[in-house]
Amino acid sequence: MRSIAASRRLQPVAFVGLLLALSLLAAIACGTASAAADTSAADAAIVQPVSNQAAAGIQTAPLSLPDDGAPSLQAAEDLDADAVVAAQESVLGRIYRESLPSVVNVRISVKVAPRYGSRVLPADQYRSNGEGTGFVWSADGHIVTNNHVVQNADKVVVVFADGTEADATVVGTDPDSDLAVLKVSLPADHLKPLPLGESAGLSVGQLVAAIGNPFSQHFTMTSGIISALGRTVNSGIGAYSITGVIQTDASMNPGNSGGPLLDRQGRVIGINTQIVSNTGSSVGIGFAIPVDTAKRVVPAIIAKGRVEYAYLGISGTTLTRQLAKAMALPTETRGVLVAKVVTGGPAEKAGLKGSDKVVTVESIRTTVGGDVITAINGAAVKVMDDLLAFLSRATPGEKITLSVLHANGTSASIEVTLGSRP
Repeated sequence: MRSIAASRRLQPVAFVGLLLALSLLAAIACGTASAAADTSAADAAIVQPVSNQAAAGIQTAPLSLPDDGAPSLQAAEDLDADAVVAAQESVLGRIYRESLPSVVNVRISVKVAPRYGSRVLPADQYRSNGEGTGFVWSADGHIVTNNHVVQNADKVVVVFADGTEADATVVGTDPDSDLAVLKVSLPADHLKPLPLGESAGLSVGQLVAAIGNPFSQHFTMTSGIISALGRTVNSGIGAYSITGVIQTDASMNPGNSGGPLLDRQGRVIGINTQIVSNTGSSVGIGFAIPVDTAKRVVPAIIAKGRVEYAYLGISGTTLTRQLAKAMALPTETRGVLVAKVVTGGPAEKAGLKGSDKVVTVESIRTTVGGDVITAINGAAVKVMDDLLAFLSRATPGEKITLSVLHANGTSASIEVTLGSRP
């Protein structure tokens, strides 16, 4: 139950350059598949000014060289400015040169039958085209892109930077992570997989680069930093959210969807998927699916054509101070308030209870009275995102122990056997 504003999926870009209408304050995915343009969820970051200590007359002492040998502030001041810029240019140039052979332009075609007055054209006489980005996952011809790029496509072609074109088949898709896997038949020496990094150890401020096909400007690279980590966004097409999402200020636009977000070593750390925008183009808030999610999802798609996720069978929300007060619980109580328990689901079978009272909290009517999940397997659950992140990593059939606070204030440990998402 997340309240979201001003996030949107990037709309399709037609090959003929047709400008599509872009709704204000809507979520756009970075892709351009003509049949896939869905609203998705995102968080809007608040940026506050940083004071200029030098201008304010505040003196700061140079830092001494740390024991680990990292450069000190004084050492950084002694560096030649041109050398610093040249070093960054060298890194970015290397990333582009080494990654470019592995990045592809994904072109899709969908049969449609639009109505012109009273006349309907046969589907085989009209096609809608779109495009996005992808990258080589394995030397046997698997290519990763976004689900929304290829959704409903009946023809997919990938184009490499050297002009090589190949028909692609859709191996499988996963709407809930917005990932899809394609397969092409090309010699192994033409298929250079991009190295994969890890998204678990990333830090805000790290340099990143994105390569894609924004507005049909093929094989464009942009750069920036990681702006935030651990975002949760709605997948747009699927019914569930994507957790652990990377936020970046690297420019992304329609056509970037499915392309790699790279670290300074040229390793994939994310798959670009959405932006927040009021205009339909980049305003510096982009999102990438973490590569650790792709490492779980892509092999499952290749093996089975689909992905199985763990399922608890509840809907809920973060327990705020106001909700805790409305339930006569200590206001410092944190956890996930169970709003509804799905009939026949794992949570109901285990005995979890949903909310049964309607109250008004700060002029908003909401339900209270359900169980509050405060921990999973002993690890604290403070917000809904904690629960979603755990379930995204869990496996169907796994037994977990929930620490629960009942509406009457008593505590209990409840064992649940997770199911599979229906």
